[in-house]
Amino acid sequence: VRADVAMTGEITLRGEVLPIGGLKEKLLAARRGGIGTVVIPHENERDLQEVPDNIKENLDIRPVKWIDEVLAIALERLPEPLDDDTYLADSESIGQGDEASQESKDANRPRSH
Repeated sequence: VRADVAMTGEITLRGEVLPIGGLKEKLLAARRGGIGTVVIPHENERDLQEVPDNIKENLDIRPVKWIDEVLAIALERLPEPLDDDTYLADSESIGQGDEASQESKDANRPRSH
């Protein structure tokens, strides 16, 4: 995630960005924190009228409806999908090393005799 981007909202399981409260306060905090871009729910765009111009100036405020819009703005680069061979190779290694890790933890654990 880009360091100059802040975002606020709730995302549904289907990827829809839901509205929030306290937009003015959140924009003020972003401005004070040196944030350049703020991603807000599209439904809160109308609330921007109530935010003083001195808070909004120098902020790139981006209203969004869907998570893919958020990712396009917030990520430095979009992730690339894995091909099937890579995915299968990674899934086979899941869990390997767990036993050695547990043995190491057990070796350091105090014992009673």
